[in-house]
Amino acid sequence: MVTQYRNLINGKMIETGEWLDVINPANEEVIGQVPACGSEQLDSAVIGAREAFKSWKKASFEERQAACQAIAATIKENADELFRLLTSEQGKPHAQATQEIYGAAGLANAQSTLQLEEEIIQDDDTRLHRHRRVPVGVVGGIVPWNFPIMMAIQKIVPALMAGCTIILKPSPFTPLTTLRIAELIADKVPAGTVNIITGPDELGPMITQHPGIDKITFTGSTATGKKIMEGASADLKRITLELGGNDASIVLPDADPKKVAEQLFWSSFSNAGQVCVAAKRIYIHEDIYDELSQAIADYAKNVVVGDGAEQGTGVGPIQNKKQYERVLELIQDAKDNGYKFLTGGDKDPSGSGYYVPITILDNPPEDARIVAEEQFGPVMPLMKFSDTDEVIARANASDYGLAGAVWTGDPEKGVEIAEQLETGTVWINEFMHLSPFAPFGGHKQSGFGAEYGKEGLKEFTYPQVISVKKDNVVA
Repeated sequence: MVTQYRNLINGKMIETGEWLDVINPANEEVIGQVPACGSEQLDSAVIGAREAFKSWKKASFEERQAACQAIAATIKENADELFRLLTSEQGKPHAQATQEIYGAAGLANAQSTLQLEEEIIQDDDTRLHRHRRVPVGVVGGIVPWNFPIMMAIQKIVPALMAGCTIILKPSPFTPLTTLRIAELIADKVPAGTVNIITGPDELGPMITQHPGIDKITFTGSTATGKKIMEGASADLKRITLELGGNDASIVLPDADPKKVAEQLFWSSFSNAGQVCVAAKRIYIHEDIYDELSQAIADYAKNVVVGDGAEQGTGVGPIQNKKQYERVLELIQDAKDNGYKFLTGGDKDPSGSGYYVPITILDNPPEDARIVAEEQFGPVMPLMKFSDTDEVIARANASDYGLAGAVWTGDPEKGVEIAEQLETGTVWINEFMHLSPFAPFGGHKQSGFGAEYGKEGLKEFTYPQVISVKKDNVVA
């Protein structure tokens, strides 16, 4: 029998009587059902969140921190159950699912230490001038399917630490682990402070446009982010948007192919390439291009594509059918245009599951769709370059600007290049490292605002200035 999960609304676990199926992408079987919420349930969540906000905004730093640390402890204590459930709905291998679950617990603990101190602008005989941050109110959080637990935590915890309450909508593709966590934390946070509801795609615009919600924080595609920005504009909701990327990695000629091949592989293929900050375009200097491209291709041949629940799997399936078909479409476009493949390019027509073979392209042109568009799948285009200024221009010739990387034996040279890249984050000789204490956000069409660190915490607040005129006695 398929397990049915419930929503957390105002401290209670509820169901609607109408259900959405959740599919295991490894075998296309229904593994769970979640409530199909609509306006009635959303209204209930908003009422609960607004009532809870009255007292939560007055809670001390210590009270807020205790609630967030309780969330972290609960996730950690139940990690074995949670990572297995996450693999079954998302597809990522057990090792990567374990990293996400423990990473989410660690993120919650780290972000629970963040505090926005009051600033005294002036304090003399004439005036006391204070600058402080006050919570925005009720937050609507919308989470994608690639890292559903990490993304949920990076919205829930800073909202609570800022004194806000939150209504979180998981992706309908990956809601199960989030709802299991909701059940586990229901009695560990004050009723109404955290609400988690599920529903079809139509629920997202309802959240964006609801007059009782004061801020939207969204992670997902740039196209959807633009619609959210438009919807939120009606009542000037505050927004944070972490959107798509087409991240470029630049490999300089002094990099050792034997040392960087494996790292470059995983910078593109972790979570089957379904990572907003994965390397989507890899530029390799012509002096080492042949050796390094062959080393990457050779490494790829030993990585197993399969069910994330099976031992030895390195790359799991694409999470959902729509994205699976899009990745296959991009690969077919490359084949139709006669681009050269070092590995992959064909899928196994037999069996079930959304599996795409590891696919590496050999020097396709810059205007190829596989280069110009965000693949969000296990596809890696490798391109040659000969001149540093030229490759910087190529890397920057994108509407996106989320992250990037430089690989070199000379870190100072790497920094020099990094400072010229139009992205929010640039790594030198590493990939996908995010600190809970450093802001993360995109340039250009990769985002609006920031998450993580004090900059991210500020996104859930308004500035308020209180000025007291001391030398004007009116009584």
